[in-house]
Amino acid sequence: MKFTAKQIADILEGEILGDPNEEVSKLSKIEEGEKGSLTFLSNPKYNSFLYTTKASVAIVNNNFKLEKSTKTTLIKVENAYEAFSKILSLYNEVKNNKTGRENPNFISDSAKIGQNEYIGAFSYIGENVTLGDNVKIYPSSYIGDNSIIGDNCVIFSGVKIYSETIIGDNCKIHAGTIIGSDGFGFTPNENGEYLAIPQIGNVIIEDNVDIGSACTIDRATMGSTTIRKGVKLDNQIQVAHNVEIGRNTVIASQTGIAGSTKIGSNCMIGGQVGISGHLKIGNNVKILAQAGISKNLKDDEIVNGSPAFKIQDFNKSAVYFRNLPKMASKINKIEKELKTQNQKINE
Repeated sequence: MKFTAKQIADILEGEILGDPNEEVSKLSKIEEGEKGSLTFLSNPKYNSFLYTTKASVAIVNNNFKLEKSTKTTLIKVENAYEAFSKILSLYNEVKNNKTGRENPNFISDSAKIGQNEYIGAFSYIGENVTLGDNVKIYPSSYIGDNSIIGDNCVIFSGVKIYSETIIGDNCKIHAGTIIGSDGFGFTPNENGEYLAIPQIGNVIIEDNVDIGSACTIDRATMGSTTIRKGVKLDNQIQVAHNVEIGRNTVIASQTGIAGSTKIGSNCMIGGQVGISGHLKIGNNVKILAQAGISKNLKDDEIVNGSPAFKIQDFNKSAVYFRNLPKMASKINKIEKELKTQNQKINE
């Protein structure tokens, strides 16, 4: 699809400098701009690229002043970065605005499907499934029996949603993620063999949750594994059975959370963090990348290390660690001096 500079300016309530009829059909970074593309400039470090870019239209801040002429049509707005983000969202919405049902697919007769749906080829919709309005199920996805998915959700290709899963409104789940697989529950018998404990709970995902690619969220042994409103999960994250993640918590890639741990609201958890089971993590906690959490954390704590401890103590320890060779050298020197003094005394 093509858009003119005037159409874009109208959406952003911006001022045009240049040709209002200039057309664009794609987006680009300013240093890689091509004819027919839309870009933006918000960081002064990139000002020079505005005079060399081939982009047809650029969004700039109101206070930007041209130092020389440019062939690029400018749209001046209050905040260029936010304005371009808005355009990205609209572009993504238009690009992914698929509707209808592709064949082949399987949809159970007992499934209830809302309006304006998209169901891609080779998708499976099980018995008694309920899909809200404007739901998009991309190809090769599986929605298990008795699952509920709310309005405006996007389920990308290859997602597997096991039975009894409940997903709220405005959620996005990326390719390859598995929701509702069995929790890691086994018990040894008298012969030392491990027998599986039936996992009869489910997964509940509340509104406005984004889940990256190749994540695994296990169903509860009993009750629910719960992801609260506004949570954002990066790619390749493991959430074990009966875990609860509080509102607006964000978690980076390759983090693993063991069973029955409760994480509070508004937490920030870095990549490759390991969190033991049956812990309570407070609200507003920050856990730095690769930390290992083996004990409860109170509200507002910031921790690092493995096992993790308070960031202030970690930073002090890091200074000592870097200076260990110098400290060892000084200790060895002192020991030699003491040995020499003792020899002189004994003589």
